[in-house]
Amino acid sequence: MGDVDGTQAVSRTRHQLRTWAVVRGVADRKQGVYVMRHGSIYAAIALTAIGLATFTAVGAADESGAAVVPGTPCTATAEACVDLGRQQAWLLTGGRVVRGPVPISSGGPGRETPTGTFGVEWKHIDHVSGEFGTPMPYSVFFAPGGIAFHEGPIDHPSAGCIRLPAADAPAFFDTLQVGDEVQVR
Repeated sequence: MGDVDGTQAVSRTRHQLRTWAVVRGVADRKQGVYVMRHGSIYAAIALTAIGLATFTAVGAADESGAAVVPGTPCTATAEACVDLGRQQAWLLTGGRVVRGPVPISSGGPGRETPTGTFGVEWKHIDHVSGEFGTPMPYSVFFAPGGIAFHEGPIDHPSAGCIRLPAADAPAFFDTLQVGDEVQVR
């Protein structure tokens, strides 16, 4: 009975892996390498004539089950990712990190940066804050209340925005487009 259950489980697993991997574009059937989720870990598995040949963890999943981009708290649908706890941000493309982690400063007490999933609303290269009259170069607005990525000092809290070093702000401005997903965790 154990062999029958094992054979059925491998057959189900192979079908699930093929479907998931091909849909995600992570692997192709000819190579015999597939990706599966076990608990909160995604794994790449090579299925060979003698069974499971390799097992390599490739990332975790968030609470919805979506794959988390390794090294970040965000899912593969994000183009920009912010980790408020670690004060870091990343640019992502196709579920891969293309820049980061980048040090940031975020909102302080009473002016916390909102968390959640947002879309880039608009951009302005030479924006000046209407509230404070201060320059916000390379602004990429993504949340209600004028919350944006922009160049600024990272040695103290912001008024809610995500401030970026001068070396990184142009990359966020150039990469992010209106409608792109921003996840703040």
